[in-house]
Amino acid sequence: MALFKTRKRSSSPSYVSTLTVFVFIALCVFGVWMLSSKSVVPPQTQSDEDIATRTSIDTSTTNDELSASHGMAEKIPETRKDTSSSVFGDNPGQLPDDAIKSDEKHSNMESQNQHIMASMDAQLSEESSLTQKEQASVIHEAGADSDVKITEPEKAQQTVTTASNDIKKDEEIAAAAVEHEEPSIGKQQDVQGFDTKPAEEEINKEQFLEDKGAVEANPKPDVLQQEPETALKGTSSEEVSEKIENPKVDEVEVTQKPKAEKKGRKSKKQWSTQAAQSQKENKRQQVESNSEEKLEDHEWYLCNVTANEDYIPCLDNEKAVKQLRTTRHYEHRERHCPEDPPTCLVPLPKGYRTPIEWPNSRDKIWYHNVPHKKLAEVKGHQNWVKVTGEFLTFPGGGTQFIHGALHYIDFLQQAQPSIGWGKHTRVILDVGCGVGSFGGFLFERDVITMSFAPKDEHEAQVQFALERGIPAISAVMGSQRLPFPSLVFDAIHCARCRVPWHVDGGMLLLELNRLLRPGGLFIWCATPVYQKLEEDVEIWKEMTSLTKSICWELVTINKDELNRVGAAIYRKPTSNECYNQRAKSEPPLCKDDDDPNAAWYVPLQACLHRVPVDNTERGAKWPETWPRRLNKPPYWLNNSQTGIYGKPPAQDFAADTNRWKNVVDELSNIGITWTDVRNVMDMRSIYGGFAAALKDLPVWVFNVVTVDTPDTLPVIYERGLFGIYHDWCESFSTYPRSYDLLHADNLFSKLKDRCKLTAVMAEVDRIIRPGGKLIVRDEPSTLSEVRTLLNSLHWEILHDKIKEGVLCAKRGKWRPTAIAVS
Repeated sequence: MALFKTRKRSSSPSYVSTLTVFVFIALCVFGVWMLSSKSVVPPQTQSDEDIATRTSIDTSTTNDELSASHGMAEKIPETRKDTSSSVFGDNPGQLPDDAIKSDEKHSNMESQNQHIMASMDAQLSEESSLTQKEQASVIHEAGADSDVKITEPEKAQQTVTTASNDIKKDEEIAAAAVEHEEPSIGKQQDVQGFDTKPAEEEINKEQFLEDKGAVEANPKPDVLQQEPETALKGTSSEEVSEKIENPKVDEVEVTQKPKAEKKGRKSKKQWSTQAAQSQKENKRQQVESNSEEKLEDHEWYLCNVTANEDYIPCLDNEKAVKQLRTTRHYEHRERHCPEDPPTCLVPLPKGYRTPIEWPNSRDKIWYHNVPHKKLAEVKGHQNWVKVTGEFLTFPGGGTQFIHGALHYIDFLQQAQPSIGWGKHTRVILDVGCGVGSFGGFLFERDVITMSFAPKDEHEAQVQFALERGIPAISAVMGSQRLPFPSLVFDAIHCARCRVPWHVDGGMLLLELNRLLRPGGLFIWCATPVYQKLEEDVEIWKEMTSLTKSICWELVTINKDELNRVGAAIYRKPTSNECYNQRAKSEPPLCKDDDDPNAAWYVPLQACLHRVPVDNTERGAKWPETWPRRLNKPPYWLNNSQTGIYGKPPAQDFAADTNRWKNVVDELSNIGITWTDVRNVMDMRSIYGGFAAALKDLPVWVFNVVTVDTPDTLPVIYERGLFGIYHDWCESFSTYPRSYDLLHADNLFSKLKDRCKLTAVMAEVDRIIRPGGKLIVRDEPSTLSEVRTLLNSLHWEILHDKIKEGVLCAKRGKWRPTAIAVS
């Protein structure tokens, strides 16, 4: 029994082993049969070896991408060695090996693919025509947005079994295209010195897969490759917003210049635009079609802001100011416009009355129109402003001329007779203007003054000036250029303007140097000129050193015995001889590609721009004396340019002048009474013809040249007029209720494509006074929209000739009762 039991135990494992062997053999046979049945595919299907190769390549994609991103320079040579005749770059991506090898294997396919290559020529040639910076942008966006990773073996096998025919064809097309296009693509270089070929090859590879639906389409490179004026069409709102809010310098130049060319200029030398000249343009609002706005149903609300009736949207953006990293250069006083321009209305001060007419307004205004007493309390002893019953009165004094601005103006003329107020010197800039008395009294000397001061603790100083009928804007000398062209001011004045000229390498004084005409004067009336306090002596030393280094000649230092102040007068050089002879190039000369006329959101730099010396260049000659300069075409307008209206410059200039003379003569027929008009703005000026036609009236005209139109602002200054750059998709740097008359010639139709018309009309309503008038000249469809909005604002329509292209309306005192949600 024991033996039997032993045998039984020994035979059981043997039986199990035998059974296991049979089962194993059966499974193997079954497995072989299954593999054989799976491999039965059409003749063009890849082999198992190819499948293994594809899987190996795909699973290494991530590592290849990481190594490419961290060592592009090292990766490129290796790639060229392995794929010397291939378009595809250092990352083989998702294609099998035979698709990235040389065309040896597929040489017999060349003739079959010629027609395919021809169809691809248009796209590839368009890509190769992009600039290097644009190519870098396309490559960057493609690399950031691409999400093509097929690394799992199951997906690879599924792709082979379900789409092998298509992939094979794509591989052959790719190989043929590679050999055809490689020479031209291989010549292109990245802007940083890297060969852009690998990244471009990756884009081409993805494009071939995309055509068959193997990868997700990436539209962004296609958007950048379109024609400039159609690049935004067919894109999503997010893409449009991104392109507008983050413009590249190259894109600005490409997209703005064609707009100017539409006017029919066919000359070799085109008019540039301020947007194209400037290094940085403001953030644009998201493009929204006004046709989608139901203008007749628009509801208006009062603005819910801290500034209340003094609200300036781009200067009272508390949210943006809180996010500033520093305020060292007065960044908090600069423009910071809301992303969405406000469509609310600014309330009226309680007790607001129709402004006092000029010239009486120079001496007194209604207190309730600008109900601020602080400045009277702080500066009343210096005769800035006083509260007298229901009036604010202005004795005409200032910190440096407490005995009156007119005496001070004559003192400067005696100190330097070459000033020649109203003849030689016609247009000046007043820095830190206070309540504007200096500019207000210069009208008596036939001089117009661009006065500016920040919206700061000197409460409402610029608003006082405007209410008095004196031109002024809210601005600060901070971190950016002032919005004026170079070489346009005959003189610049600073009377205790509190600007630290000597700091930061003289950067702020160098900004004045940019604006001042060669031979123009800088008039500096401040305590360092005439006092001997330790701080004043030190500042005077610094200023002496700085003015010598920028070759300004100290013409005279004189003391006004009545006001007990002194003034130093400097002259800017008229040649570059002194710049070239300096022992030390500090401050340095600006780079050749630094455009001194770029002024729209352009950062300041501590450098010197060269003086124009060619007699055909603007700034090389002093303008004609006033008033001859008003109607004489600038000497630097020549036949190399075609005028804005298509004629030779001199004829174009003369035709514009005559046109506006005739128009102004007819304004009385549409409801304009000049006795109650003082502050005028031409919202879209070309040559300043509208302002020139108003020369003999007791008004001043602020000419606005929009940043997306030909830059003709230098022409306006050459005529002895003044103006500013601006984009009406943003708020203007002025207080509410500043102007008596706004004139808009073909403005609103050009704005509708870029910003909401409701926001533009809210801004018009903000800056015009109750009782003020708006004249609009535009196409009938746009005038109909403007009229709809004016009716909703309860304006009175004075002249309604829409079919003739003219509309005139008058603002009332209506304000909504509802307040906007903050």
